[in-house]
Amino acid sequence: QLQLVESGGGSVQPGGSLRLSCAASGFTLDDYTIGWFRQAPGKEREGVSCIRKNDGRAYYADSVKGRFTISRDNAKNTVSLQMNSLTPEDTAVYYCAAKAPVFRLCDLADRNYNNWGPGTQVTVNS
Repeated sequence: QLQLVESGGGSVQPGGSLRLSCAASGFTLDDYTIGWFRQAPGKEREGVSCIRKNDGRAYYADSVKGRFTISRDNAKNTVSLQMNSLTPEDTAVYYCAAKAPVFRLCDLADRNYNNWGPGTQVTVNS
């Protein structure tokens, strides 16, 4: 069973940056399409970004396009989410998730992902 763990969350002022990482043990993350999702208090979970297995093609939600960058570090077996120009609206618990290895399509529908990390809190305030 693939197990994912997020790290890198914290508190930052508006305009600041954070880098989240998603790690797995015992499995090669490049064999999986990975998505980042977030859930703010009282709101539904929303897709932020995803990166396709094997070729690294990425996709972003309009709300983060130009500010967030998803990437893989295959040597470290991690998927990172670099978040710049953060605003209070980015405050949420951030989750990484993996699709079943047979699925390559990169999309932001959380129902299509079946392995989830426990999440990491990101708070943006002054």
